[in-house]
Amino acid sequence: MAHTHLHSADGSAHHHHHHEEHFTQNQFVRDVVIGMSDGLTVPFALAAGLSSANVGNHIILTAGMAEIIAGSIAMGLGGYLAGKTEVEHYDSELKREYREIKEFYDVEIKECKDIFANYGLSEENQNNLVKELAKNDDKWVDFMMKFELGLDKPDINRARQSARNIVGGIVPLSAYFFTESPETGLIISSIITILCLMVFGYYKSKVTDQPAVRGALQTMMIGLLAAGAAFLVAKLFS
Repeated sequence: MAHTHLHSADGSAHHHHHHEEHFTQNQFVRDVVIGMSDGLTVPFALAAGLSSANVGNHIILTAGMAEIIAGSIAMGLGGYLAGKTEVEHYDSELKREYREIKEFYDVEIKECKDIFANYGLSEENQNNLVKELAKNDDKWVDFMMKFELGLDKPDINRARQSARNIVGGIVPLSAYFFTESPETGLIISSIITILCLMVFGYYKSKVTDQPAVRGALQTMMIGLLAAGAAFLVAKLFS
């Protein structure tokens, strides 16, 4: 929170409060982006391809549900293993850093001073800051992890979140539950999926401060291209 003091002509001070809002949910948005894009686009493309191959709705639904389940398992395991590896790597570097500030104290002090020097601080300020920082091992190690190694503490819950949005795949398949022919199912599925992709793309761009309309159109085009390619390939080989 930043405070700015403005003085009027009569000398009285007015306080103008400026609240800086920064979007901090980058990891969450990435999971939503990947999960929802896969969840909507892949089953949509698969259903479009099968629709052009003249198979029944029950086969489209069976194949679509199989893809969703397989995708959920693969994505969940992938997210879990990636998250677990990140945590293990961070813990390993953390232990090493604690050991180094004890065994190589002077070297770590020099590395710390070099970091401050890169920010243009004077020799005197470097010495004062390092002296204060070195008084607390936990704070010092935390500083070195972030600024020397570029490592932030990973979110151990992220691995569990990676698979949850794949269920979006039920959206494009839902049309085939209530229609009798693949052609009708594809038309309704396309309308529903395109609308969902646009809404999702719009929201994703909005929360990350990107042009919202452009984001909506880009997300929609990716879905259409994937479905169109699957439709044409299936038509070609059927």
